[in-house]
Amino acid sequence: MPEYEFVDVYVPRGVTRKEATRLLTDHAEYGHWELDRLSLHPDGSRRVRLKRRIIRQVRATW
Repeated sequence: MPEYEFVDVYVPRGVTRKEATRLLTDHAEYGHWELDRLSLHPDGSRRVRLKRRIIRQVRATW
């Protein structure tokens, strides 16, 4: 079963949809994050949860 690490990103209400898309695209492209959950609040702010897979290295004992 894969393990994931999560990060929460808060996007204030004054940020346009285009700027928010660019921010999340940068996280995805350079940090290898993917969208897990998006919450749109009544005041217009967004809370975004991103996840990425944790790859564990196995120690080789020879």
